[in-house]
Amino acid sequence: MLIVHVHITVKPEFAAAFEEATVENARNSVQEPGIARFDVIRQQDDPAKWVLVEVYRNVEATAAHKETAHYAKWRDTVAPMMAEPRSSVKFENVFPPDSGW
Repeated sequence: MLIVHVHITVKPEFAAAFEEATVENARNSVQEPGIARFDVIRQQDDPAKWVLVEVYRNVEATAAHKETAHYAKWRDTVAPMMAEPRSSVKFENVFPPDSGW
């Protein structure tokens, strides 16, 4: 398993449009065989801050995800909505071992 947290800060005037585009991307992403989970979360005390929690079954699935039409559409749609470039942190699963998600 590979878990990626994508940190995004959205310009306030784009909050609703960002949410709509991101939820659409997430709905399509969870249909990919290599994605076990794809959560879209917003920070409670600062609604401009978002985290995408992407759980991949293997490293190859991350590359496959970036080749999909829905990812390209999301990337291009939300780029001007971001207050700063997005960043990501990669994690590996420790427990539960091989959760089978």
